[in-house]
Amino acid sequence: MVGVHDDNIQAVLACSVGALLPAELGAVLLAQCSGTGFAGGTVFGITGVFDMAGPTTEFWQERFEKKETGWDRGSPSPQLLAWLASGALRPCRIAVPGCGSGWEVAELAQRGFDVVGLDYTAAATTRTRALCDARGLKAEVLQADVLSYQPEKKFAAIYEQTCLCAIHPDHWIDYARQLHQWLEPQGSLWVLFMQMIRPAATEEGLIQGPPYHCDINAMRALFPQKDWVWPKPPYARVSHPNLSHELALQLVRR
Repeated sequence: MVGVHDDNIQAVLACSVGALLPAELGAVLLAQCSGTGFAGGTVFGITGVFDMAGPTTEFWQERFEKKETGWDRGSPSPQLLAWLASGALRPCRIAVPGCGSGWEVAELAQRGFDVVGLDYTAAATTRTRALCDARGLKAEVLQADVLSYQPEKKFAAIYEQTCLCAIHPDHWIDYARQLHQWLEPQGSLWVLFMQMIRPAATEEGLIQGPPYHCDINAMRALFPQKDWVWPKPPYARVSHPNLSHELALQLVRR
């Protein structure tokens, strides 16, 4: 398990997640809960207000059914393709939590990886299976809660792109522990940290999302050096057509 001090890391995370969405992205609904606000916005086509536990599986199911999936590029992430093209990421047993429509699952399966795609929502796993079936690809696709899922066998790698930023920060510590437990020693976490900087986070203490801003200082606390080997910055900046950008890097489990 990841050895972290929950009180300290919660303080870092609470100060680091995002706040108000830019006006050009649409109206934002606000919620206040014990002095800490948290609201949905329209970056992902989301216009709901949630309690502090964050979005439910029903919420995500509705997003897919209404085709409000602004995070979906309609193709694999260019950063995944770059890691594959460079040979940095080679065929192995790999997990893709929050696999969504399955573009990355299919790409990895096409290239000979033993892939396990995970998603909280039935609509997502249905899409992923359909995509793989249409291409004649083999991948294990499971509807599962990443906060409780336990693999039968550890992974050599995890590709984390849109799962962390979709989970309410109250659950980040548990999710980070899960990622650490899923990996074998010296396994790699290929991660893209969503950057959605919102000034009201520091001005009013609002916690907004999804997507939740994955501030690099918070990420260093969430994935501490004693448990993970961090590369030196600068990190690759990956633009997104409907969002801001992501910071891409490889963390190695100690």
